[in-house]
Amino acid sequence: MSKPDIGLPHRSPKPRTSGRTNLIDKGVGLGMVSDILESSGDYIDLVKLGWGTAMVDPVLDRRIALYKEHGIDVCFGGTLFELFQMKGMLEEYASWLGRLGIDWVEVSDGTIELDAAVKHAVISRLKDDFNVVSEVGSKDSSAIIAPAKWVAAIKSELDAGASYVILEGRESGTAGLYRPSGEIRMGLIEEILDAGIPAESLVFEAPTKTQQTYMIDLLGPEVNLGNIGFTEATALETLRLGLRSDTLMKFHGGDDRN
Repeated sequence: MSKPDIGLPHRSPKPRTSGRTNLIDKGVGLGMVSDILESSGDYIDLVKLGWGTAMVDPVLDRRIALYKEHGIDVCFGGTLFELFQMKGMLEEYASWLGRLGIDWVEVSDGTIELDAAVKHAVISRLKDDFNVVSEVGSKDSSAIIAPAKWVAAIKSELDAGASYVILEGRESGTAGLYRPSGEIRMGLIEEILDAGIPAESLVFEAPTKTQQTYMIDLLGPEVNLGNIGFTEATALETLRLGLRSDTLMKFHGGDDRN
């Protein structure tokens, strides 16, 4: 049955290049995956199989096939890439992804130290076979990286061939873009955007509602958001559309920012 037209904000249809919602799957049962996709599949663009869960998942092939049946991209966690890279097994990693039919790969250095030139070379090597998402920012909550270094890294990784650059926030929302308390580093985000980097090329990790609301208020419903909890896609979509008190007045209250 059709729903009343109440003037919701525009949302790009799938397959989307902006306004993407990226979930994290920590290894939930396939029954739960099916249930979530039935109710929220239209709002999910990519699912990251967190960390190295792909190495211990007994139903990995079926999990990937289920997501692909619903038009949802799949990638493995950046930590798993870092492990293969550290062991000098990049080609084995790429070959494995290819055999699994995975089209997306995350290139990160949040745990290991990876020279910028090496990271750029890896992105350049993988971009012909995969959609590459690179990640900038440390998983160490005590690490403070100057905004200028964030900007330089983002620009250079996009130049190397990354389709998107993820801005680190961890699944806890307490590192990278955020202070250990979860407080948003607003000045950092503003400097990144003021540097002329297209927002549609960035994925902001934002696991908490406060962080999601801030990003939507700043950049609108078409902001790319990552590290979203597995059951939170519909809740996030209501934030994007002003169907939750946190964003209702922004999109439906005559705010001149719209």
